[in-house]
Amino acid sequence: MEIADVRKRIHSTLERAKQRAAERRARGDEAARAYSTFLDTVAVPLFRQVANVLKSEGYPFSVFTPSGSVRLMSDRTAEDFVELTLDTTGDAPQVVGHASHSRGRRVTENERGIGSPDALTEADVLDFLVKEIEAFVER
Repeated sequence: MEIADVRKRIHSTLERAKQRAAERRARGDEAARAYSTFLDTVAVPLFRQVANVLKSEGYPFSVFTPSGSVRLMSDRTAEDFVELTLDTTGDAPQVVGHASHSRGRRVTENERGIGSPDALTEADVLDFLVKEIEAFVER
């Protein structure tokens, strides 16, 4: 094979890779802006409402807002929590829900994508929360 042909193919592959990386970074930046708005207007207020309802029912939970996420955590056990974060590692950035539940020494964790930060509604987040908190209140 001619060196010129090999060089052309390698060069075009490098250019495609650079272009895809730039597009992925742009999608990530756009998703980060949408996610910040989503946290401020949807997720954090809803997590606080859920924490208040749980407290009134005798389940002490608090809301924490570390940088770039929101976490609903049990006041009794630090291993019991539900949180939302933004995952930009894939082709399509998405909000990921992470839940951790302890029972004795055993800790069960699960993580699943919930959706795009610009498409999620309060109902979507509440559906996720309700499903995940069942494990905390069924004791």
